[in-house]
Amino acid sequence: MLKSAVAVLLFSTIAVAQDAAMFRGNPEHTGVYNAAGAPQFHSLKWKFETKAQLHSSPAVANGVVYVGSTSRNLLAVDLETGKLKWKFETGARIVSSPAVVDGVVYVASYDGNFYAVDAVTGKEKWKFKTGGEKRFAAPHLHGSTPVTETMPDPFDSYLSSPVVVAGVVYFGSGDTNVYALNAADGSLKWKFKTGDVVHASPALADGTLYVGSWDSYFYAIDAATGKEKWKLKTGEDHDIYNQVGIQSSAAVADGVVYFGCRDSNFYAVDAKTGEKKWAFNNKGSWVISSPAVKDGRVYFATSDTGLVYALDLNGKEVWHFDGKHWVVFSSPAIAGNTLYLGSHAGKLRAIDLTSGKLAWEFETDGSKANGAGLTKPDGTPNYEAAFHTNFYDDMVAGVQIMLKTGAILGSPVVSGDTVIFASSDGNVYAVR
Repeated sequence: MLKSAVAVLLFSTIAVAQDAAMFRGNPEHTGVYNAAGAPQFHSLKWKFETKAQLHSSPAVANGVVYVGSTSRNLLAVDLETGKLKWKFETGARIVSSPAVVDGVVYVASYDGNFYAVDAVTGKEKWKFKTGGEKRFAAPHLHGSTPVTETMPDPFDSYLSSPVVVAGVVYFGSGDTNVYALNAADGSLKWKFKTGDVVHASPALADGTLYVGSWDSYFYAIDAATGKEKWKLKTGEDHDIYNQVGIQSSAAVADGVVYFGCRDSNFYAVDAKTGEKKWAFNNKGSWVISSPAVKDGRVYFATSDTGLVYALDLNGKEVWHFDGKHWVVFSSPAIAGNTLYLGSHAGKLRAIDLTSGKLAWEFETDGSKANGAGLTKPDGTPNYEAAFHTNFYDDMVAGVQIMLKTGAILGSPVVSGDTVIFASSDGNVYAVR
């Protein structure tokens, strides 16, 4: 747990063949890719410079990488050459991971619109206006001052990423709703209201949509009708609103839903009944990372403690990898016997699934340029260099200072022998 105001500040994104065309690889969000991956590092294939921060995960379809940017643009980059094919401008930053289905790219923007864009030409097909985007906000947030001021959370890093199945696109919004739209024309099929911001990405399995909200509830919603099937209550924090809210997107496998929560628990829930099967407690560390599930194990990362866990399906630890307290919001991607994961340290790490040992790592340009000044001699982050006081403005500024490390907030994606990821240093990287 972030036990004091200062501690809070210091520690506080449909697979076809080898494509990675949807957040977490498939509608169930298992994070597993049908690709060879790169169990050994060979080379940097290319680097595409955007000159803006990149927070979300890329998508790959038909030889093109699609990624959103804080410059307000949705970008399409050639997978082989790293050259820009087109860009589509919205009214505000894009921190939603796009989905690409049947030649259309679907993505949300902070301008309050949800867009459908032609994947080949970059031309708008339609847009749907939500009730507007906003971050989760609360008074005395993370112990900051002024105590009575309601503060948007600077760690609310993403917008909901869409899942598209059978001609319907589903996503959450800062207006507290979960939406279902007709994928062909953007017309509303239904909307489901929660009690707060929904920036987690829905997972869909067996006709049910699974998604968490910042109101501390996790919901199962009938995908056809938009009616609630069940909901599960997670932790609350009405003091500094630190240990509350669901940013993690769920994964569904073999009748079980897995998701993380800012109450520091990682949950396994019966997909049909909503009954909690078990919870793995992370001793106060948020779980923003969305899980990956493969071959009887579930994998996720913690934020404050920077750990990567492999658990068996009974919630027992198999192994963990220590990231030296570098915050991890990135979600694991699995291809073959290797797990790929980014961190706020500006490093992409490849971890062997069997041993939990590091196979290789790749350092971003931002990390090379600024990592030394924000890293202590023992390899742990120098948060004191960024977060000077517990005043809210200083917390916001400190987040931006730490992002100078070329942090990898989104999930990597794997296509063939190439791992593609985006960084806060403004670059999209393709390594193999």
